[in-house]
Amino acid sequence: MSVDFHGVRAYLSGLHDSICAALEEEDGLGKFCTDEWNRAEGGGGSTRILSEGAVFEKAGVAFSHVEGTTLPPTASARYPDLVGKRWIAVGVSLVIHPRNPFVPTSHANVRFFVANPDAANPVWWFGGGWDLTPYYGFDEDTVHWHRTARDAVAPFGGELHGRFKEWCDQYFFLKHRGEARGVGGLFFDDFNELGFDRSFGLLRSIGDAYIMAYRPIVALRKATPYGDRERLHQLRRRGRYVEFNLLQDRGTHFGLQSGGRTESILMSLPPLVRWDYGASPEAGSPEARLTDHFLKPRDWLGQSL
Repeated sequence: MSVDFHGVRAYLSGLHDSICAALEEEDGLGKFCTDEWNRAEGGGGSTRILSEGAVFEKAGVAFSHVEGTTLPPTASARYPDLVGKRWIAVGVSLVIHPRNPFVPTSHANVRFFVANPDAANPVWWFGGGWDLTPYYGFDEDTVHWHRTARDAVAPFGGELHGRFKEWCDQYFFLKHRGEARGVGGLFFDDFNELGFDRSFGLLRSIGDAYIMAYRPIVALRKATPYGDRERLHQLRRRGRYVEFNLLQDRGTHFGLQSGGRTESILMSLPPLVRWDYGASPEAGSPEARLTDHFLKPRDWLGQSL
């Protein structure tokens, strides 16, 4: 193999450990339990779940290294020449559902895919990114999130941040609702244009920056007082999160189509959620401000605070 798969795997395994350690430290009470698993067709993974912590109601952080001989439809539709070729995928994915409605949910994923790995020139690409889903938004939090995203990719090309931000805005959009899932961040896929070494460097920079983007927001908002009204709003908005992950997310579809481990694939779902028919926030309310102000793609780096 002409690419350093083992180096990527080692980095992602270490990232898995470091993110879990940082989240445990920020929570102060909850601890991750670990579920190690093997895949019959090849590979396996480690799914870590923190439940009912002081800060995080549910946090799932998964490392996977899986192999197969038949590309699932989500990949073969884009690469028909690779049908029937062996493939290997390794990645870290996570979704954090906080207890306090003033702390946003966050999602991150960094991954590496190789098809026909035994060939002299295998087909490979990196993908991933991270995005933020607030229930009650704050301009300063959103600007910090996007500044950290910009700084993570800046060393690899000045145009990448704008490109990955727009891709994120377009990808995390609920078509059936006509609204964004959150305030965006970074998203990229099928990425190999910088060559292996610099493309891998980009992946590492994005992976390492996630905690720098998310943890300060959690620390700032986790003690904000809230009541039943805010909790109800949070549970209703979580419904949108579930709808996206089940109906649109390519990662969910890839995992299920490739015969992945269902429990780990669906770890992203929140522990509690509500769907109330026709529920809509009152005009001018803090709840309405989420959709009116925050769930609109914009240049957050140009915001005046």
